[in-house]
Amino acid sequence: MINYISKPFRWFFKLEAASGLVLLFAAIIALFISNSGLADLYFATLNKYLFIGINNFGLKLSVLHWINDALMAIFFFFVTLEIKREFLQGELSNIKQALLPIIAAVGGMLVPALFYVFINLGDSETLNGWAIPSATDIAFSLGVLSLLGKRVPISLKIFLTALAIIDDLGAIVIIAFFYSGNIQITYLILMAIALMVLFVFNKFNIKIFLPYLIIGILLWDFTHQSGIHATISGVLLALLIPHDVKDQSKSLLLKLEHAISPYVAFGIMPLFAFANAGVSLDGIGFSTLLNPEPLGIVCGLFIGKQIGVFGFSYLSVKFGFAEKPSNSNWLNFYGVAILTGIGFTMSLFVGNLAFETSQQYLDGVKIGVLVGSLLSTLVGYFLLLLSTKIK
Repeated sequence: MINYISKPFRWFFKLEAASGLVLLFAAIIALFISNSGLADLYFATLNKYLFIGINNFGLKLSVLHWINDALMAIFFFFVTLEIKREFLQGELSNIKQALLPIIAAVGGMLVPALFYVFINLGDSETLNGWAIPSATDIAFSLGVLSLLGKRVPISLKIFLTALAIIDDLGAIVIIAFFYSGNIQITYLILMAIALMVLFVFNKFNIKIFLPYLIIGILLWDFTHQSGIHATISGVLLALLIPHDVKDQSKSLLLKLEHAISPYVAFGIMPLFAFANAGVSLDGIGFSTLLNPEPLGIVCGLFIGKQIGVFGFSYLSVKFGFAEKPSNSNWLNFYGVAILTGIGFTMSLFVGNLAFETSQQYLDGVKIGVLVGSLLSTLVGYFLLLLSTKIK
């Protein structure tokens, strides 16, 4: 009886598109709740502070910050493990294929910013939001791509993952240099010390995860206290996890990747979506889109992103600097380029930093990011659906 009842659930969670469907469902539920009678409860819960630690040793953060800073550090740790493996022995082990997501990410940050600046020329206040359309929401873009299952070559999924990581690292650097007013040098030094310890672990090929975990937690805390977005600690930790290319059965990287994969796909990503997709649209109309600030965001995300990513990639391949992902064509590659315009939570995050004292501009950020991300989602998804075949 139990097996009979659980059979459809086991079938669902084996589907390649399952994680994307769960993520999408969580986002839709959050958007509905945040614009319903349950909105106050939703936002109050996310803003409630939780202390995690022992006695006076620990951190007190809001539920939203624990999700976005701590759980998403685990997400970035996981995807960086995947990309590191691909750089060492997979799709990105070829230098020309490895260069492609780097070049594409540069285009995907530069061109959207130029679109925004051009539309907002003459307004010194709104120009401060130039970095908003430069970001890609890695969780949502990968979630949408996973909905297509085997229609999309694995090489394109790897390309998007690598590009989104580089893009988000770029966003973190932009935040650190342009939107952070209080970088703590002491904690940056402590970060460097923690990284040196992890480097020693790696060089001595320590294959027990506990030492990495202990120093990794300290690295996360130092990063958080430094003023830099804490998720970068997950990237740095993953880069220093050893991988045995010759004997993969002994690879700590592979063991960790396989162990945390289901928790990331069906736990962290849906929770992140539920916590961040709840955007209140109260008092915001589509006529707001005609204002330069939201219009610049929409054009940057939906037009600038695809032009920057596709244009820089196409030229780099044609001039021989890079190689197109294997088993892909320019049409489905273009579909993936459109998906990079899903800025969503990262763009909202940058927008909140750029206009933290102006509710008027924050409303423009919300509608601009939502419309730009939605257009990128729908057009990118259906283009990929039409341009690819089930294998």
